Amino acid sequence: MQTNGRRGLAIAALLVAAGLGLLGWQMGGMSEATASEVEIMAEGSASTETAAQEAIFAGGCFWCIEAAFQLMPGVLDAISGYTGGEVENPTYQQVTTGTTGHFEAVLVRFDPEQISYEELLDQFWRSIDPTDAGGQFYDRGSQYSTAIFYNSEEQRQLAEASKEALEASGVFDEPIVTRILPAAPFYEAEAYHQDYFENYLAQYKRYSSASGRDSFLEETWQGQDEGSDAQE
Repeated sequence: MQTNGRRGLAIAALLVAAGLGLLGWQMGGMSEATASEVEIMAEGSASTETAAQEAIFAGGCFWCIEAAFQLMPGVLDAISGYTGGEVENPTYQQVTTGTTGHFEAVLVRFDPEQISYEELLDQFWRSIDPTDAGGQFYDRGSQYSTAIFYNSEEQRQLAEASKEALEASGVFDEPIVTRILPAAPFYEAEAYHQDYFENYLAQYKRYSSASGRDSFLEETWQGQDEGSDAQE
């Protein structure tokens, strides 16, 4: 995996040209073919340093969630993978059956001196439909459910507070069903899934648009942000 610093400018140019990516950040202010395991253990087994610098989010198709975080200042890397299930070293073909218990997820490595966990949470909420318990957009099944996986008690508390704030905001009429769960082993997805929005930009653009994610997020947050600007 390359870091944000080595390829940020090139990816940014592609995304700007295509009119894609980082919707929440712009609006909000707020592997080899076999999967390899990245050990992100539950609270108590992860070191303080690791817990402070890594976050895990499940928001449906991991291509879109990876793209949402990858170019944020302070994000060092965003890795697509699988977590929360019972099968060790699962493959994409296994996970897509919905029988392994895994979520498609993204592990975000970040510099806490440049970006806070709260800012990552805000970006996450602005990248998903947190009221959908059956998947995300036209990706259906438990493997596409939304969740925040915390690595420490501090992350748990911040995630809970963030969810409560979103519920109180009135942005969504329906209940927020995104779960907040302790981190489990994270398995890096196959190489062709990594940096999909960069390596297969045209395909990614078609998918993100056709799935309904782009239009949903734009309609949901544009009105909210315009209202906030008017109040200021």
